[in-house]
Amino acid sequence: MTSTPTLPETATWAEIHAQPDIWAAWADSLATQSREIRDWIAARGIDTVWLVGAGTSAFIGGIIAAGRSDLRFEDRASTDIVSCPQDCLTASGRILVVQFGRSGSSSESIGVMELLDKHRPDIDRLHITCNPDGALATRPAPGPGQMRVLTLPEATHDRGFAMTSSFTTMLLSALACLTDFDPALLPRLAEEGRGLIGSLAGDTCAPRPERAVFLGSGALRSMARESALKVLELTAGRTVTQWDSPLGYRHGPKAAVNGQTEVYVSLHPDPQTARYDLDVAEEIRSQFPHVRVTTIGRGGDIAVTGTGDARVDAVLHVLPAQIRAAQWSAELGLPVDDPFQGRNLSRVVSGVTLYDWQQ
Repeated sequence: MTSTPTLPETATWAEIHAQPDIWAAWADSLATQSREIRDWIAARGIDTVWLVGAGTSAFIGGIIAAGRSDLRFEDRASTDIVSCPQDCLTASGRILVVQFGRSGSSSESIGVMELLDKHRPDIDRLHITCNPDGALATRPAPGPGQMRVLTLPEATHDRGFAMTSSFTTMLLSALACLTDFDPALLPRLAEEGRGLIGSLAGDTCAPRPERAVFLGSGALRSMARESALKVLELTAGRTVTQWDSPLGYRHGPKAAVNGQTEVYVSLHPDPQTARYDLDVAEEIRSQFPHVRVTTIGRGGDIAVTGTGDARVDAVLHVLPAQIRAAQWSAELGLPVDDPFQGRNLSRVVSGVTLYDWQQ
């Protein structure tokens, strides 16, 4: 076991650590605003909610859509809506499009708004964003569909390349607006989050693996996808990552495991589901005895108590990947706040040519 460099001077490291305080401080305001939004959704007679974003923002939708709700959730990436509008914009019913965006000004965020403006102005919109100056916060809808904006605290508008506090706080905020999640639980989540971050950041960790795998069932599957992306991004692609459900991983993707792989298995809070998660973790351990397998959750190697709702608990399960990704980035000698140094990938994704769609 070796220690990795600490990162006190990077925005990313500070933003990872700031998450619990952000959640706790946001609780009262979120309770008020989410109640108003829920009442508005009910008054509008919404029956279908499209959960829309790109990259990390899209994974929020995957987490929410995996759980039970009185509303019908559809996980629709903005990248799919922009490129294949014919697949969704002819839908009928009372639809609410919920768009997530840290900057609120990515090409796809603007593209979705332009498509709705021109082809489906009847659809209602809820924009959840971290930037009060971005297009999601400032661009009005033409109507007759109505629009609401939930702008998160300034601290969630991450300065680092990787989305950390923006991801977790947008997820919790959306759950408060769209499900029965009570923001009064945020201080409790924050307390557990502080303990997890302190323990993980202060612990020694093994050298960076060549490959990292993240597995989760149900809502935790999209959390695993976000975990894999964090490591891939912050190590500038030098750590190849995979994500899947534990059972799904057995059907072919497990072929990628070699002696330089590290595997993280999130244990679902539902005991029945967790039995499958644990079985797959043990299978990988027995088949690959030299591979490090770490379980995350109740009774796991990294203990997470959580609330019992996997959608909410996802904000705790993602913390190990955020921390290891930053540590491994530093181990590589990369600038953690901008691992690509302005090349290939940028903090705000732009430059997509938006083509007019003739319905």
